[in-house]
Amino acid sequence: MSTTEITTKVEHIKTLQTMIDELTAEMESVKDEVKAEMTARGVEEMTVSCFKVRYKEVSSNRFDSTEFKKTHSELYEQYCKKTVSKRFSIA
Repeated sequence: MSTTEITTKVEHIKTLQTMIDELTAEMESVKDEVKAEMTARGVEEMTVSCFKVRYKEVSSNRFDSTEFKKTHSELYEQYCKKTVSKRFSIA
């Protein structure tokens, strides 16, 4: 593949990423409108046409690895597993 072809592909990637970012922002804006309406109606779930829409609080437990590392550094190191991966980025 020539440098020109690579440049064209990278430019295409950047164009697509811009489109994705714009669509994501638009989608989040529309979601926020629906969530605001559900909040105003005081509902966590509603059926609209053939869709069931939910906006409710969800609880979950997450492991605080930073705090664990502070208080149990040796144990943390014992169970820490190094991973290797490749990252693709365009700047």
